[in-house]
Amino acid sequence: MDIVTRFAPSPTGYIHIGNVRSAIYPYLLARQSNGKMILRIEDTDRARYVEGATELIEDTLKWLGLDWDEGPIVGGPHAPYFQSERKEIYHEWARKLINSGRAYADPTPPEQIEEYRKKCNEEKIPFLYRNFRPENPPEWQPGIPLRFKAEPKEYSWHDEVMGDMHTGPEVLDDIILIKKDGYPTYNFAHIVDDAEMGVTHVMRGVEYLSSTPNYLALYEALGLSRPKLVSLPHILAPQGNKKLGKRDGAKSVTEYRDDGVLPEAMLNYLACLGWNDGTEQEIYTKEELISHFSLNRIQNSGARYDETKLLWVNGQWLRRIFDEQGARALYERTDGFWPETAANYDDEYRIKVLSIIYDRLKTLSDLSSMTSYFFSEPTTDIDMLVNNKFVKKLSESELEDLLKKTIAKLTSLQNWDANSLQDALNELLTETGKKPAELFSVIRIAISFAPFSPALNLTMEVLGREKTLARLNSTARTI
Repeated sequence: MDIVTRFAPSPTGYIHIGNVRSAIYPYLLARQSNGKMILRIEDTDRARYVEGATELIEDTLKWLGLDWDEGPIVGGPHAPYFQSERKEIYHEWARKLINSGRAYADPTPPEQIEEYRKKCNEEKIPFLYRNFRPENPPEWQPGIPLRFKAEPKEYSWHDEVMGDMHTGPEVLDDIILIKKDGYPTYNFAHIVDDAEMGVTHVMRGVEYLSSTPNYLALYEALGLSRPKLVSLPHILAPQGNKKLGKRDGAKSVTEYRDDGVLPEAMLNYLACLGWNDGTEQEIYTKEELISHFSLNRIQNSGARYDETKLLWVNGQWLRRIFDEQGARALYERTDGFWPETAANYDDEYRIKVLSIIYDRLKTLSDLSSMTSYFFSEPTTDIDMLVNNKFVKKLSESELEDLLKKTIAKLTSLQNWDANSLQDALNELLTETGKKPAELFSVIRIAISFAPFSPALNLTMEVLGREKTLARLNSTARTI
């Protein structure tokens, strides 16, 4: 069987991390099998439609490296790929159900339907619309809702994640197929589209599991073969007690991109959020994910979202790119993340800074705060110096003496490189009798006034002789 998958988002706002995982798994399965993935925009809910949301979806997928074989931009044999442009197609399929006696026009006012619902609540019985069908429905035409005429029965099916499922006739109902505005409901449109586009594997959130019997009834009534059904468990809020929502930190993928998370890291983390290949491996390239992916390794319970783990994965990818592709490859990812004053320095200097700081980054947005003292003079903060947990053990005279000896030692250096600087620092340890944490903390803070800096000899090498000595002298004069 040639595998065809689809990602069918609604353009109702930004695409958050819970949504995008529903694109990753269909993509991996399609690529693994040399099949196809279709992007389809389900935009029939016009009241919730958000201008520009489709472009945001496309941009997000492209950023993650998830290309599609059919859909917007690329086209394909099953166009159009916007449901709002497929109205006549749905109407044709609807007429098939009308002609076979499996659909009827329903002119019942919403107020009356609410009365039926209220009556059932009072009698403490389930509300099923099939018990209130109009006796003599009119001929259907756009402007009147069209309902499916259910024939209650038991259904059994296999879900590729949840296993064998079974329901009784009590869950079947007369669902709406075409709304009053002429647009189809999701319940109808996705079945028509999947059939016309040859989709073999339908992957969607587990929240649709309860609606599956109605979908099976529609497949049957339309004479369609069932595709393989794949229910994806929820991504849970960090507390693990509910589905992740916007209030729980379900930021848009675009926000994470703007915060300096790499697409490789986002893809890696989300693919492994509810799936593993049975090994201890945690860092995967896209090619490895495609190779290792399998439906039977998707877990059937929710996966808890952990932003700390996402940032850890991102840090691993930052180091991997640097180590495997080189400093310049990582530098090419950093545009827009440097402090403003970095614009006054050339690429080579910034690459040197990146080369000694990269292994401490969690995201690229850390660059600005972690490197500002390389590009502008730091504000002298004597309190930071004297209150440091290692420095506060020293008296004022000891502190002055350490700075003077450091200045003298560094001034006498003939070669200003990492090895020579490290030798000088080691000599200072012997000459002063101080512990590395004490001496190095004094020097590090005096030249950076930052809570963190890379290895001291590397920091001084990049700053250069003139700037390092000027800052040491300035701090010595301030004490």
